[in-house]
Formats: sequence, C-alpha cells, structure tokens
Amino acid sequence: MGPAQLVEKAIQRYEGMLDNGGALVVRTGQFTGRSPKDKYVVREAGTETTVDWGAVNQPMSEASFDGIYERILKFWEGEKLFVQDCFGGADPAHTLPIRVIAQRAWHALFARQLFVRAADTENHAPEFTVLFAPTFYADPERDGTRSKTCIAINFKRNVVIIAGTEYAGEVKKSIFTVLNHLLPAKGVLPMHCSANVGSDGRVALFFGLSGTGKTTLSADPNRRLIGDDEHGWGDRGVFNFEGGCYAKCIRLSKEKEPQIWNAVRFGTVLENVVMDQNTRVLDYDSEELTENTRAAYPVEYIDNAVIPGLGGHPSHVLFLTADAFGVLPPISRLTPEQAMYHFLSGYTAKLAGTERGLGSEPQATFSTCFAAPFIPRSPLVYARMLGEKMRQHNVKCFLVNTGWVGGAYGVGQRMNLKYTRAMVNAAIDGKLDNVATRVHPVFHVAVPVSCPGVPPEVLEARSQWKDAAAYDRAAADLHVRFEDNFKRFGDAAHELVGAAQAAR
Repeated sequence: MGPAQLVEKAIQRYEGMLDNGGALVVRTGQFTGRSPKDKYVVREAGTETTVDWGAVNQPMSEASFDGIYERILKFWEGEKLFVQDCFGGADPAHTLPIRVIAQRAWHALFARQLFVRAADTENHAPEFTVLFAPTFYADPERDGTRSKTCIAINFKRNVVIIAGTEYAGEVKKSIFTVLNHLLPAKGVLPMHCSANVGSDGRVALFFGLSGTGKTTLSADPNRRLIGDDEHGWGDRGVFNFEGGCYAKCIRLSKEKEPQIWNAVRFGTVLENVVMDQNTRVLDYDSEELTENTRAAYPVEYIDNAVIPGLGGHPSHVLFLTADAFGVLPPISRLTPEQAMYHFLSGYTAKLAGTERGLGSEPQATFSTCFAAPFIPRSPLVYARMLGEKMRQHNVKCFLVNTGWVGGAYGVGQRMNLKYTRAMVNAAIDGKLDNVATRVHPVFHVAVPVSCPGVPPEVLEARSQWKDAAAYDRAAADLHVRFEDNFKRFGDAAHELVGAAQAAR
C-alpha cells in the first residue's frame, strides 16, 4: 500500500485524524518515547563475542525470543496486517533490505516514510524483518523481561520484535541498532548524525542525541540535506541510512524552521501534536501530551534534499550538545585528541519526553559516541573507526553548545538559534579557521573571539553569567563529571585518544 491508501486505512480504523493541512495526527498512548530499559539482544554464538553486553545491550535467551515470536504469530491469526518493504541504507553497496509487518496502518506509513523506499517490491528479498505488535504484551515471569513491553533483536533469525508500545520511534532505532552491529565488519562507520552538503561539495556531519539540533541545523536552506539522523561513512563517502526525517516539532515555527514547517503536509505522520478537534489546527507549543512531539516525513519533502542520500567524504564534523549547566562555550574548535575524547564522552542533556522515565527537566548524561542506546559493539570500535577516517580525510571538528547560556536550565536561557546557525555556517565555510582563539581555562578547547553574525560577548560563556564565581563552580563541577565518566573506558580509551593526537 502507498501513503494515500495507508492514510485512508488509518482513518477508517480510527488510528488518527487529518489536520487542516493534510498530515495524519496520531497518538502513541502511554509511551511517548523509547523504552531503552525494555530493549534486548538475543545472546547466541554469533553475538556472544561481538556485543558489548550490559545495561544497554541486555541479553535475551533464544528460548525466550522464540516463545514471544511464536505467541505473536498466534496472536495475529486472522488479524489485518500491513506490510512495507524498504531498505536501510541509501548506498547500494551497503543497503539492508527490510520488511516491516505492522498491526497499525499508521505504523506501516511511518516505516514507508522513514526508510529508503523500495522501487520494486516484487523482487524484494528482506534480510531483516520487524514485527510491530503494539497490543501484544510480553509476560515478564515467563519471558524474563522487565515489563510487558519488549523490543528484542535476534541476529541469528534476522528478526526484530516490538511489543507492548505504540511509539513508532522503536522501529526506526531498532534498524539503526541492527546496522550499527552489521556495518563495522564491512569497514563502514555507522553514525548517529545528520548530514548536509554545500554548493562547493563540502559535506558536514552533525552528531548529537535527540533534542540537540541535528535535524534543525542540518535543514539549512543554503545547503542540501543528505539526512537528518543516521548515516554510514564508507570508502566512497557518507550515505543516509533512511529515506525520511523524524523531526521534533515542539514549538515549531515557520520563522525559525521553515523547511520542517513546510514538510508537514499530506503523507506526514505527526505524533502526539495537540490539535483542535473542530478546526484541525495544530498547537505546536502545547506540551499537554509530551515534549517529544514528532513529525515523520520523506526526505524529499525538504526542499533541495539530496536524492538518493549520498555524499562525499566530510570536511567538517560538529558535535552538538545541549548543556543543561550552561557552561560549555557556544562553539569551540577541537584538536584531534579532544575530538576523540568528546566523541567517547557524548555529553548532552536528555530532554523530557524522549525516553520513558525522564521528568520535566533535562538530565545531564554521557552517551558514548552520541549513540549509546543504539550501539551493540564496544564504543572503542566506533571511536577508532571515526578517528581513522577523520585523519585520512583531514576533517576539522567543532563542539557546539545548543543548550543553555547565562545559567543552568531554569535560570539561563536556550541558545539563540540564529546565532547557532551563524556559528555553524562560519565553521563549515572555513571562516573560523584563522580567527584568533582563547583557550577555555577549564575545558581547554579553543574558543573563537569573533564570528560573523554573532556578537563577541555571546561567544564567551562565562561573561553571560551574572555571577562569574557561580560559573566557575559549575564549570569545575561539569569537568569533574567528564573526567569521572571517562574513567569507565579504561586504559584502552586513553591510548586511543593519545594515538589520535600522535597520528597528526
């Protein structure tokens, strides 16, 4: 079924409603974000030594998976199901044919719009299958799961099970996890980043967790969008894992994010956006259901997008962090050693609603490789690959704080998007290469003293605080957090970081 048919089915089945512009508005019920504590990888001979087992990659026995799998098939007997054949990966040399079997028409529409769409479904031979069963519930006592919700990946059977949740982001991130496990063995670095390309052909990568600005900053009218969230970096360059975008749309405005605003149209899926039932007008500012409101749409809905999502080797890498403490500089240049350090650290603030269990305030977190919930292998595998590719292609790296300035969350304010765009564009265009810098006394990064389109005082984090001594205390505290977090990687990480510097 195509988008129009799936939208019709969703409406007929009371799964959603159209807004006044034609987008399908749905609600995900109890779960308005991912359930990382309910995610499992089946432990068997093929994954025993390749998966970094622990709190993120929780093991599930083959017997438990098989039991859940068989019960889902029985549960679905006589049920109307929706099938979508797609691909994970725009590069034909590394693409993964997938099949999504969904209980909901809108979940099938989501998969169709988010993944690379198959042109010829008759000859489609899926190598991985996703079973999306939101009204089937695991039995913790019988299955060994933490709750009735279960997201389980079986690399032996090439099957993903999603049960007990309506949140469509689980299918997207499950396939991302699959690719994160498969591709390193092929020499391809999987990355949680957005990517765009300028008229000069220079590609920029934007790493960051949800809410740090990957989608917003990569959707630049002056550059072509390759993809907004997940990419691979192979021998021929960068390629999008997906064929769509999954943009946060809380407080979305036409003025600040015109490309995303214009992408909300027929065929777009809007998750948990509040809508007037009579006028069908959307209220993007409302947090009544969640902060994590989302718009899922094909990448071609973005003007001037790169189709298919292929680009050359990047010239710039930008690490985006939403610093809840408000102490990191708005932008700073990193040495190769610092780039490896910050990639392994993956510091940001998890924003309310992107995962179950988060409160109303952001929480400081360190998510290694800016993708900890989605990387099955050791973080050092991905870090080593990134360092090698950056050295090979002489990539410049910047750290960008899209979070708070002038104080911590609740005291300071969110960084002005206009200034962040100006800083990012200046970095990518090479306008910061020869600008004088000052070394930050705590984090030791190189902070530009000037940037086109940005008042000089904005570049200095400390000067924006009313209480300079309070800033110093907060900066010192965050630095300790960085150091304490990095200790968990052991001597191997210190050797890797040191090798990154020595290789230059």
